[in-house]
Amino acid sequence: MGLKEDIWIRKKSLEEKMIEPFCDKQIAKGIISYGLSSYGYDIRISNEFKIFTNINATLVDPKDFQAKNAVDFVGDVCIVPPNSFALGRTIEYFRIPRNVLAICVGKSTYARCGIIVNVTPFEPEFEGHITIEISNTTPLPAKIYANEGIAQVLFFEGDNPCEMSYKERKGKYQGQRGITLPKIYT
Repeated sequence: MGLKEDIWIRKKSLEEKMIEPFCDKQIAKGIISYGLSSYGYDIRISNEFKIFTNINATLVDPKDFQAKNAVDFVGDVCIVPPNSFALGRTIEYFRIPRNVLAICVGKSTYARCGIIVNVTPFEPEFEGHITIEISNTTPLPAKIYANEGIAQVLFFEGDNPCEMSYKERKGKYQGQRGITLPKIYT
């Protein structure tokens, strides 16, 4: 299994719509960078967010997540409260090939400010927007800039297709659009 380079990512995105919309170069002037990089793709966060709040004083339970634990926000800048958390979604829609595993890692510009993006895999044959988990680990409010880079995706191509893909096992987040809250199979 090998890390895939920009030529492979460009080909898969343009011919097979692996990433849509696809930016075939790194855009960085005056913004947090996004687009194609040497061995990955820097994804953008949309202007839609769910910011965690304690206003309703409910318990955070991954098996029974209550939507009232978060408030919806749409805007060019999202302020994540101190020691808090927000969800966003990528602008890009992904269609991961059957023989590819992608890993999403946070961008160092945000990490150096104490803003952490959860590392998450995109499994073979996953399709959808990516829900981005953002933690503000600082005692100060933190800005997240919509329509700019938030994380980098690294693509690993296997020698053979996987035996059972995310699509075949009917993954619970398959085909997600927008921000998807936690859920379990029922």
